[in-house]
Amino acid sequence: MKKVFYFVFLLSFACTPAKHPAAVKIRLINNKQSVEFRGLDYAVMREIGRDSSVQEWQSLIPVYRMPQDTDMKNYQPEQPGRYELKDSAVVFTPDTPFIAGQVYFVRNYRLGEGSTLADYIKGRTQPGRTRFTDLIFKQ
Repeated sequence: MKKVFYFVFLLSFACTPAKHPAAVKIRLINNKQSVEFRGLDYAVMREIGRDSSVQEWQSLIPVYRMPQDTDMKNYQPEQPGRYELKDSAVVFTPDTPFIAGQVYFVRNYRLGEGSTLADYIKGRTQPGRTRFTDLIFKQ
């Protein structure tokens, strides 16, 4: 009887949906010349922070200029710049200042989210597809 109880107990945790981290929040800082990201997974930030490569940060939170035709968002080049890890936040400063009145967006890739077997079976996710959220800001 004890074995059945433990099995049911463990099974209940295995079928519980994974808790997703808090939403990423962005704000302009340094006289609106940099963007600060908060709410990223701390362990991921520390791991990427060991490698100062811009490509690593851009694979997690790239910044883009919003095109006039928003259907073309997926085809925009990444905004070049520098990422810095400061305490529990990441700060992005572009190589050229943000343009006043221009709309930009940050694509926050939610790595690992929706990757359980149940998500695939229920059709909530597809193999090879990474979930993301676009966060929009204006200089």
